[in-house]
Amino acid sequence: MTVNEPDDGAGFADLALRPELIRALSTLGYEEPTPIQLAAIPPLLADRDLLGQAATGTGKTAAFALPVLQRLSPDGRGAGPVALVLTPTRELAEQVSQAFHRYGRELGVRVLPVYGGQPIGRQLAALARGVDVVVATPGRALDHIARGTLNLDGLETVVLDEADEMLDMGFAEDIEAILEQTPTGRQTVLFSATMPARLDRIARRHLSDPVRIEIGLIPTSEGSTPLVRQSAYIVARAHKPAVLGRVLDVEAPAAAIVFCRTRQEVDELTEALNGRGYRAEALHGGMDQEQRNRVMGRLRAATTELVVATDVAARGLDIEQLTHVVNYNVPAAAEAYVHRIGRVGRAGREGVAITLAEPREHRMLKAIERLTKQRIAVEKVPTVAELRTRRLDLTRAALREILLTDDLAQFRTVIETLTDEFDIVDVALAGVKLAHEATTGGTDEEDIPEVAPVSADGRKQRSAKAGRQRGGDPNAATTRIYLGVGRRAGIRPQDLVGAIAGESRLTGRDIGAIEIADRFSLVEVPEATADEVIAAMRSTTIKGRKATVRRERYPSKRSATR
Repeated sequence: MTVNEPDDGAGFADLALRPELIRALSTLGYEEPTPIQLAAIPPLLADRDLLGQAATGTGKTAAFALPVLQRLSPDGRGAGPVALVLTPTRELAEQVSQAFHRYGRELGVRVLPVYGGQPIGRQLAALARGVDVVVATPGRALDHIARGTLNLDGLETVVLDEADEMLDMGFAEDIEAILEQTPTGRQTVLFSATMPARLDRIARRHLSDPVRIEIGLIPTSEGSTPLVRQSAYIVARAHKPAVLGRVLDVEAPAAAIVFCRTRQEVDELTEALNGRGYRAEALHGGMDQEQRNRVMGRLRAATTELVVATDVAARGLDIEQLTHVVNYNVPAAAEAYVHRIGRVGRAGREGVAITLAEPREHRMLKAIERLTKQRIAVEKVPTVAELRTRRLDLTRAALREILLTDDLAQFRTVIETLTDEFDIVDVALAGVKLAHEATTGGTDEEDIPEVAPVSADGRKQRSAKAGRQRGGDPNAATTRIYLGVGRRAGIRPQDLVGAIAGESRLTGRDIGAIEIADRFSLVEVPEATADEVIAAMRSTTIKGRKATVRRERYPSKRSATR
């Protein structure tokens, strides 16, 4: 059974939810169900399995949480959970757990978020006391199952939330192992923004005659996503920090997330933005949970305006004040773009998505347009003159707000004293100049040169001439990195390329020959970046596995094949 867009007009009362849930939704200000809630809640209440595809921010959490809460027994409940929700990140686990608490407050629902980076003793104590719903990341859920502290015998519902993200993060085997431990008669619910083939295979294997729901993006007459303005700038790599600063100056976001590929890039860009006068904070997997919570708290409290983050750190975040998402690089996968721009334009709020693309990445923008069926407008980088005009507009707006709202009587003496010596217009001009210089950063002195996109034909011609040479320098020295995972761990060349490109400054074109043995792999990288790659790979996982990473000790004379 497949359900597309549901009919409008129904309210929460029409979904036959119990009075406690209706009151909670009313208190929270929920006036009517979103399309995904209208389509998903009835079949879930009827105990059907469900496969839902919808963009981030469409209300998926309430779509699966309300049916779970509806079925909670009003009498005594057992110690083990009746529902298990799996999420890709600890941040999303916290958000889903909080949603269950808000919706089920009158029902006395017992919800426990379970993830790494949190004292396990607290989790063990809560599980021993008894819980109704466990919201967990796959790794920590498996840990508790292996310890025997998470009893799934009474489980009625399993939810895979942001399932495509969990696969991208290497949790496929963990998900399979968890599902194998659950009762055969359970209800299985899978929600995802995209539906890659490997996720569809998991759904066919573990869902029984599921209802399929697809809630797509509704195009406007121009074909762009409503509420989210999407644009891109074609930028040479050397000018990207300056262009980002200039675009932020023109856009003046109330709060924004800037996505980078690697932790090092996050740290470097955060420092550069703070140097330009922005209040920027870094957010990446190298930070502990307490540090990450502090960063998000400052963004929510508006004491910082920019968060520079990697995808892993920012997945699942829902910040009400967020107005802009900036892709500092074009995402390697079009699906990642969908998740990133889903951070804004949520729940009826307007938002802006901006992408900085290098000339060779222009074709990747086209792939994103084909997936989303939305146009990404390529715009010109603001000129110095446009930037100055915009800054003056911001100064004018700030002064107008002060004139309308503030008590200025205490400054009258200053004006009256100065007008004895100067013309009042000149005094006002001097005041505007001070306000303008105090509230705007330094103006770039030169316009940034335009660059043209690289066509597909041009790219192929250069690649053919370059042959196997990578990184643009045919004489650059290379070395081989040893990684202690190989064919027995299911490692493929694309897994190694993706992991290295995702955690270091290298791109796929910078990585040379790859040799995969049963128990280890060897990857050729530029000598100048070898230490950086080793450090980055030691702090991450490959397909969910920690690996020994070092330089190759005994270089082989055999030719390696990719």
